[in-house]
Amino acid sequence: MHGRRMTAMLATVAGLGFAAGALAQSDPPNPYRPTYGWEKLPEGTKLGVSSGVFPDRDGKHIWILARCGGNNCAGTTADPILKFDLAGNLVQSFGKGLLAFPHGFYIDREANMWVTEGAPVGDRRGEPGFKIGKGHQVFKFAPDGRLLMTLGAAGVAGDGPDRFNGPSGVAVAPNGDIWIVDGHRGGNNRVMRFAKDGKFIKAWGGGVGSESAEPGRFSDPHAIAIDSTGRIYVADRGNNRIQVLDAEGNFIAQWKQFGKPSGIYIDARDRIYVGDGMSNAARNPGWVPGIRIGDAKTGRVTAFIPDHQDYKDGESGVEFLAVDAGGNIYAGEVTRQRLVKYVPVGN
Repeated sequence: MHGRRMTAMLATVAGLGFAAGALAQSDPPNPYRPTYGWEKLPEGTKLGVSSGVFPDRDGKHIWILARCGGNNCAGTTADPILKFDLAGNLVQSFGKGLLAFPHGFYIDREANMWVTEGAPVGDRRGEPGFKIGKGHQVFKFAPDGRLLMTLGAAGVAGDGPDRFNGPSGVAVAPNGDIWIVDGHRGGNNRVMRFAKDGKFIKAWGGGVGSESAEPGRFSDPHAIAIDSTGRIYVADRGNNRIQVLDAEGNFIAQWKQFGKPSGIYIDARDRIYVGDGMSNAARNPGWVPGIRIGDAKTGRVTAFIPDHQDYKDGESGVEFLAVDAGGNIYAGEVTRQRLVKYVPVGN
């Protein structure tokens, strides 16, 4: 294992109170094989960037949040929210005209869908949406596509309790509280908590220019996930770490053994899947991009799917991912604008 990886892992384990030797290991195995073209779309159409993936609560379908055949939905007539069966057949879609730069995606226990929308101010990818008054919002949809709740103001950025600047991820706690990472690089650098009715509760971190590596503060927070005990996991991408918080938002630990995290998914057995699509010699020296899989309770990394692409500044691989009940990983790659399904070897 690279020295930097081992050092970071042992320091983290010591901080959590585990025996350092418990996680000492060589590079973890890759027990997956990639498959391509799983999704079946109408002729002449494509997903583009898959900026969110989540299994349906029925266990029989996968939802994908897509950027309408490219890297933006502004001005298109495509539906960005797509439902597929496990064979890859498209069975439902909605959302045309509602979203310009869809980014984060979550399905709560009641099967409602949550979508974050908009790049931060100054990000050219958000400009097409800003021009038509879109961006800086979080939406809640019913399974049939009805809009149930909206947070933020369309096209209006800010760092107050009712504004966002490039919200990039969302998750819903067992008690219904809404946790949002706000926002994408160059935007705010905070985590926000709302009650289930949308009432603001608290924020951690700050606005533009508030980047910090201190515990409980953030730099380019990009994704968020919640485990079975209610612990919060934030992909603090600019700091090359995952921050683990308790259910009240108090800092517990930082994990650097998962690389430069862009996406996090935690399954029902508290296995954690982390998409690192940006590690390279400049952005995270000594690390290889790919998907790292481990135990959300201990932080132990047990498997690694490497991506041998050398991504330059402005490029990235896997940023969004989820896992179905059969253990298949669905990963959205940004620069290649494709979805890859990783199947456990032997299946």
